[in-house]
Amino acid sequence: MFHVRRRLLCTAAAAAAAARGPPPIRVALTESSGRGVFATRPIATGEVLHSAQPLVSHPSPSLLHEVCYSCLRRKVGSGGGDSSGSCYFCSDACRGHSKGFYDVEKKADWSLFDDHCSSRGLKYPYMAKRLACMVISGAVSADCLDILQPACLHQGTLTEMEEEFELLDSIFRKAGFQEEVTTFLTKEWYINVLARIRINAFRIELVASSYEDLLSSAVASVACDAAVGNAVYMLPSFYNHDCDPNTHIVWLASTDARLKALRNIEEGEELRICYIDASMDVDARQNILADGFGFQCRCLRCLSGD
Repeated sequence: MFHVRRRLLCTAAAAAAAARGPPPIRVALTESSGRGVFATRPIATGEVLHSAQPLVSHPSPSLLHEVCYSCLRRKVGSGGGDSSGSCYFCSDACRGHSKGFYDVEKKADWSLFDDHCSSRGLKYPYMAKRLACMVISGAVSADCLDILQPACLHQGTLTEMEEEFELLDSIFRKAGFQEEVTTFLTKEWYINVLARIRINAFRIELVASSYEDLLSSAVASVACDAAVGNAVYMLPSFYNHDCDPNTHIVWLASTDARLKALRNIEEGEELRICYIDASMDVDARQNILADGFGFQCRCLRCLSGD
């Protein structure tokens, strides 16, 4: 009964979205920040601009039995879903959706890779591993992230990535994968993928019901322990940062993201989200943005010293 009701709700939501027409946004070049997202008409406070599904996602390693391995939906109680394997799927649909990359993943022994990542507190290599499995399964193309902006990498980071690649490559070879299906898997591919994941990945923080009470929040202002994993999206990755954003991204139950207006937005105005915790002081925000994203924020709030 639950799945029937869910299908009906999804059908109704799809019909409502179709009735609204295309999203009121366009992607265009900005004067100083590369690509950006702009309003094509006036947008009212609280309006849902569009939704987005991830190109690649991965749950937090410590929550493999607590959130769905596919959609990152939190496990409810002790029943439901499928926890028979090394991870949890919330439904047959999610297991079926993951079958391609999961079948590839199950053929290899990832214990050394897991130990390497966990001992260093790494999370993004798990996403690169999943993407490699998706490419091998034929679910996505090897260049599916190429359109996204890459991060600037220091030599120390590059050296670490090279070590990670050697480990990943050796695991696939030991698992018996033929060279014709892993031709794409080169050191350059791995570094290019991670460079894009590092700067474009969103930390997924699921909320219980609605986002009406989140209009004053920024994308990362929810408590850290609410994070269930990370995901990379296409269109949301084109949104630039502002410490006083006019748009907010939220996740209600799964990795399907929703972009919503925080205030009235004029036609032609750039839509911006906050990449970090907007409640921090200006010095803390500047340091995190410089270290984590490689830029100095010059939004009006930062320039005013707020």
